[in-house]
Amino acid sequence: MRELRQPAVEDIDLSDVLFALADPVRRVLVARLDKGGECGTAQCAGDEMAASTASHHFKVLREAGVTSTRRDGTRRLVSLRRADLDARFPGLLDTILRADLTPSTGHAPSPDPPAR
Repeated sequence: MRELRQPAVEDIDLSDVLFALADPVRRVLVARLDKGGECGTAQCAGDEMAASTASHHFKVLREAGVTSTRRDGTRRLVSLRRADLDARFPGLLDTILRADLTPSTGHAPSPDPPAR
């Protein structure tokens, strides 16, 4: 089985992290992981995203060092590398996730659809 590319903590690059988090869809995925912990890729992506699209977004996040992915049989379980990101770039993740919660940004959808 092929090894999944995931940078070591000291190799996480700020430019790669910012690129990965520049996409609003990926920020939603990160917010879900931050809120709910480890989850399967399909579970985290939900029904609103095709499996191939979700796979692409998780690959970008993993290769940037934002998430960690492990295999569990045929499933891939994804978790947020919050401690690693906070150690490398203190406050960055909180600032980005908090900015998406501020109505004035208007760029990213909320992590969960509003209740009706």
